[in-house]
Amino acid sequence: MTDLSIWLLAVSLAMDCFTVSMTSGMILRKVYWRTWILMSFFFGLFQAIMPLIGWIFTSRFSHLIESIDHWIAFGLLSILGLRMIKEGFNDKDQHGFDPNSLKVIITLAIATSIDALAVGISFAFIGMDTFSSILYPIFIIGVVSLVFSMIGQFLGIYFGKRFHIRTEIIGGIILIGIGVKILADHLHLL
Repeated sequence: MTDLSIWLLAVSLAMDCFTVSMTSGMILRKVYWRTWILMSFFFGLFQAIMPLIGWIFTSRFSHLIESIDHWIAFGLLSILGLRMIKEGFNDKDQHGFDPNSLKVIITLAIATSIDALAVGISFAFIGMDTFSSILYPIFIIGVVSLVFSMIGQFLGIYFGKRFHIRTEIIGGIILIGIGVKILADHLHLL
């Protein structure tokens, strides 16, 4: 695997993190440094750990993981998306979807990193058979996801302040859309 292909793979995996981070920024409309750091850290961490997990367990569990990973990602993102849409119709004081919540951040990090699990499985199939051979790719994937998450949150805050729309509804639709895309890709519908 060339350096260019590793970087392109990292960018493609980070796009879900970017979108979800931007949506969270639109909801928050101001910088919460704790949230900004935690979300970026966990998105980068899970994007790096999932390929490692996929690579480690490929020989024993790949048939189980491949058959349900897209359904897990779809389910998590759809549940969060529907919850966001519901909250978008509530009064501003009654919102339960909170991007500042560690539980929400970790759930989003897991949901957006399910594809990275499949990438780890593919690493094993393309001949990356030693731990040292996957260290560089998973490091690049983690760093790119972290940076894209940071940028996404700032862009979301910028747009959230300027356009006073019900961003939770848009964010929910985006999350469901990402889940549908993951599901369609894995079911070979796209």
